[in-house]
Amino acid sequence: MLRLDVRHDGVTVRMITFTKDYAGMTQRHVELARHISAAARELGLSADPSAVQSLSIIPGATSRADVMPFWRAALGYEPRIDSPAEDLVDAHDRGPAFWFEQMEQPRSDGGGAIHIVIWVPYEQAKARIAAALAAGGRMVRDEFAPSWWTLADAAGNEADIATTTGRD
Repeated sequence: MLRLDVRHDGVTVRMITFTKDYAGMTQRHVELARHISAAARELGLSADPSAVQSLSIIPGATSRADVMPFWRAALGYEPRIDSPAEDLVDAHDRGPAFWFEQMEQPRSDGGGAIHIVIWVPYEQAKARIAAALAAGGRMVRDEFAPSWWTLADAAGNEADIATTTGRD
């Protein structure tokens, strides 16, 4: 899926792939973005890779079926066609997707239940991680790097800094 966002201060090209077992960015998207940036340079325009990101929000719940109707009504979102029992999306693709993480039990460490994914170019990931750690965050897991690193805020809410590296 390809989306264009044209504004007074620039153009954003968003791409996402849906397969039976994956929804997100791929290395093919990175390569296409490089071609688009090269074409823009030929026109005298420049890209700002530090501004590139995509966002998903991941509320945790012991019962997805109990919480998804609330979020669907509150957001005006629809179930995602390939995973209607776990994902809600903005039918107009203006807002971030919500994926509901199945939790066996509520977190016992007092941490929050929100988990977001921030997709950035691989070249930007280390700087984002360093900035988040310097701002009081902590590393939760890094065993999936360079695909993603999971960090947490002081309340335990988690954020993945994710890249397309290793996903194709």
